[in-house]
Amino acid sequence: MSEHADVIIAGGGAAGFFAAAHIAEASPGARVIILEKSAEVLAKVRVSGGGRCNVTHAEFVPRELASYYPRGQKELLGPFHSFCSGDTIAFFENRGVALKTEEDGRMFPETDASQTIIDCLLRETTQRGVRVFTGYGIREINVRGTGWEVITAKGSLTCDKLLIATGSSPKMWDVIRQLGHTIVPPVPSLFTFHIKDPRISGLMGLSATVSVRLSGTAQDHMIFEGPLLITHWGMSGPAVLKLSAWKARELYDRNYRFPIEVNWLHSVTFGEALDVLRTQREVCGKKNIMTSGPFDLPRRLWVKLAASAGIADEDRWAEVRKELLENLAAQLTKSVFRVQGKSTFKEEFVTAGGVDLREIDFRTFESRIRENLFFAGEVLNIDAVTGGFNFQNAWTGGYMAARAISSKLRETP
Repeated sequence: MSEHADVIIAGGGAAGFFAAAHIAEASPGARVIILEKSAEVLAKVRVSGGGRCNVTHAEFVPRELASYYPRGQKELLGPFHSFCSGDTIAFFENRGVALKTEEDGRMFPETDASQTIIDCLLRETTQRGVRVFTGYGIREINVRGTGWEVITAKGSLTCDKLLIATGSSPKMWDVIRQLGHTIVPPVPSLFTFHIKDPRISGLMGLSATVSVRLSGTAQDHMIFEGPLLITHWGMSGPAVLKLSAWKARELYDRNYRFPIEVNWLHSVTFGEALDVLRTQREVCGKKNIMTSGPFDLPRRLWVKLAASAGIADEDRWAEVRKELLENLAAQLTKSVFRVQGKSTFKEEFVTAGGVDLREIDFRTFESRIRENLFFAGEVLNIDAVTGGFNFQNAWTGGYMAARAISSKLRETP
């Protein structure tokens, strides 16, 4: 097979389809082809959010939105001023797909079905004449004048403009490297922690709002806040996932063996906790410690932490010694746990790594190294915490690249 297109989009995922829709809308009659290596397009959209598709997040201030990206925060600030979460909502609602916002800010289609988003993107691209070729794994990309030759498992195609939106694909990163781009080595992001510790054993399903940080690194003052969920293998929840994302490369270098410090009281300091415990001893002296904790903590967790501080089941507040109170305050506000491995968070396999951001013009998402070569989505060294932010990166990148490509197509005689 040998065919020429105005635009080839490598990758039939969120960024690729979103870009195709905007190119086809802005440039009617343009020959746009999407190449997808697998038999199914938009596979990640289908499984995201447990099959509901976490489309975006209800954060509408560009600077605040950018703060959720451990890699890409600075680079996405400008693009978010051009296409932000509100624009994503408008795109889908203008095409009959209403979104709803949940308490934590995540946004889903009102149908609670990812198929709704898939159908919208397929309808939009099909109606505008975009062709989709599945089973077209890319083996090689060659420069042909000012355009490109794309060699696939099913033959070669040529195009004037090429957008690569293949996600976290090691094979495609190898191809991109051959074009002169630098690939930041990929490491996992967004993962949960394996921890075996008597303080959390038997507490599966229990959650608390905490602050957590890497322990043993005095110079590292980054603190991650939010709910922490105790699981049968250790810890999960937003606080843990944030730490895993922001410290992805450092934790990889440590082979996922590292200590963390958990403040079960969130923002209460050791000194403040000790003061509360002393007051409790004075006011509730006759009460049993295990059944009369002064903090808003799940009772089973309180009992575990008190026991680990050296307090016995029968101890009363009036009997507790000064050092035991200090032990308890420490367990509450700076419990150290040793992480001994990781697990992928649900189906959301996200990597930190990809095309070096210094080699991309973020006004257009065009390569600074090769003209008429564009990138969007997770193929770039951009990733975010969970909550719809990785999809927003795909929508924004797809839109920005499409706008730049359409502008170039208009300039072509």
